[in-house]
Amino acid sequence: MKGLELLLLPLLLILKDVSAQWNVWMPRDISAMTNSCVVIPCSFTYPSGIRPYRGVHGIWYFGHPYPQLFPPVVYKSRTDIVHESYKGRTKLLGDLTQKNCTLLINNVGVEHSGRYYFRADLGGANIYTYPDFTKLQVLDQPNINVPEEIISDQSLDLTCYVPDNCPDMSPQIHWMYTDYLPNPLFSPDNVEDSNTAVLSSTLTFTPKPMHNGQLLGCRVHYENTTFVYERLISLDIKYAPRTVWVNVSQEVMEGSSVVLHCDVDSNPTPSITWFFGDTELMSEVASNSSLPLDNLTPEEEGVYTCVGDNGYGSMNTSMYLAVNYPPREPWINESLMVLEGSSVALQCTSKGNPMPTLTWLKDGELVGTITAEEWSVLELHKVTPQAHGVYRCLAENEHGRASNSLNITVEFAPVLVDDSKCTIVREGVQCVCIASGNPEPVIEFYLPDLNITINNSNNPFNYHTYSDGYTSTGIIKLQDKGERGNNGDTTVHVHCSISNMYGSETIRLELQQEKKFMMAVIVGTIGGVAVIAFIIAAVRYVGQNNKKENGNPGQDVGSKVENPSMFYSAVKKDKQSLRKKVGDDSDYQSVGPMAGMERQELNYAALEFLHGRHLEGGFRRADGDTSDYTEIKAK
Repeated sequence: MKGLELLLLPLLLILKDVSAQWNVWMPRDISAMTNSCVVIPCSFTYPSGIRPYRGVHGIWYFGHPYPQLFPPVVYKSRTDIVHESYKGRTKLLGDLTQKNCTLLINNVGVEHSGRYYFRADLGGANIYTYPDFTKLQVLDQPNINVPEEIISDQSLDLTCYVPDNCPDMSPQIHWMYTDYLPNPLFSPDNVEDSNTAVLSSTLTFTPKPMHNGQLLGCRVHYENTTFVYERLISLDIKYAPRTVWVNVSQEVMEGSSVVLHCDVDSNPTPSITWFFGDTELMSEVASNSSLPLDNLTPEEEGVYTCVGDNGYGSMNTSMYLAVNYPPREPWINESLMVLEGSSVALQCTSKGNPMPTLTWLKDGELVGTITAEEWSVLELHKVTPQAHGVYRCLAENEHGRASNSLNITVEFAPVLVDDSKCTIVREGVQCVCIASGNPEPVIEFYLPDLNITINNSNNPFNYHTYSDGYTSTGIIKLQDKGERGNNGDTTVHVHCSISNMYGSETIRLELQQEKKFMMAVIVGTIGGVAVIAFIIAAVRYVGQNNKKENGNPGQDVGSKVENPSMFYSAVKKDKQSLRKKVGDDSDYQSVGPMAGMERQELNYAALEFLHGRHLEGGFRRADGDTSDYTEIKAK
């Protein structure tokens, strides 16, 4: 190859001097449809000083301009010797003497695509191959000029081109699949450039996202032939995300798992980004994306947003994920110690989903109202000692319950209990002082007659004290039973003093005269029995008189009264005394006017109810039956 270049070098140097006069014109590019024909326009010149020897001849080569490389001969004016692929296909339409080298190629095929060179032969050494060429492109379908970028909602022009370089064949262009286009416009055009003809048709419309991927076709038909050529394209419509689909808002239980899905309709494929609030969770380039969430906690409840962005625009859609859970342990006040008469507000709050109801209970009983708010306040106004106890706040929702409790301790000044008193016992006089208060009250006894204060057990008065909750009890026993008053009552002078940090009180303990009251009952009973005995004696007396007057000893007195079953009574004296000696086991003694009779026996009346007995001096019913009666005897 290198030696061939050395042989051609002198020839090229010679031609260089005359190259300005050896010129050719032909289209740089030309096209034709398969099985059709093509005309390659051509004209040439040569130096004016050259006289063609035996006329002007021409040769068309395919592929290479140099005969030394033996390129295929397309056409040769002196002979019919051409390459096999061009036999019967080529014809020179121009007149070489007129410097016209136009070439016709019939029934072209794809294999005929390539460069075509012309060589002028003027005889002798005047042979020259022109370096310019025509590049033939043989098409099996028409061309459609598609813009590099088709954007939704922007006007689009699509042009279908078909070569029109065959004089005997006229093409016609039709667009296919345009029925669903919005207001399509068709603009035919015939362009000729440097003797090369091209027929075109332009389709104009405004694409929408819905047209993405739609097929459009350009169809070419040559009249009076069966040649039909088609070209199909798929529209690639660029559009911003027009829909972003995510899960609907939903509720899930704490600790469960869920997968959120997002689908974005856009072209090109978008970048999908998940956000929780303002926090980015993940991002990927895809038309759909899934976000798994495992072992959910209440802190993960909120708004989840899917954002799709593809450079042409962005769109987002959000959903709300609710995490349900049972109430948490309520937050409440610490245990409180309050002063009687003051006010206090108990606060309770608990979290849960759904929001729990809050209920206040005191010692298991409902207090206040049931609320369905985040906070519940129980207000206690002017508290009393009865407000003391355990207060519990209960939080409930459909998923469970929780509670928390506190203690309220009420501090109050001491209060004397009604059972505080002095009573006479076997050993003497016992005084009991009972007080309720918080802090626990201190109890002291004061004997004004002796000017003595008793507050501990180190004294001769047998002092005792004990506590039960907020109640304190103090007891002393005095050997002396007190003084006698003018009316015979016993008088004891004992004062009780109760005190704590909030107050104090001193009261005089009264002596309870239980035995005096008992004696009054006994005396009253004896009097009643005496009256009954008197009435019965009178009845007997009247009965005896009636018996003498009427001479009817068999008639029963009971028959003359309205109630024949009336009981009759007899009175008898009982030598047993109701009195008990001073110093026995009783806590009571005779008081008042009875005090001088301590060692004397007290006669009392006893009622004996005898049923069904016949006694001397008794009466019978008229029918002979013995009546029930009561005998009163004095012992």
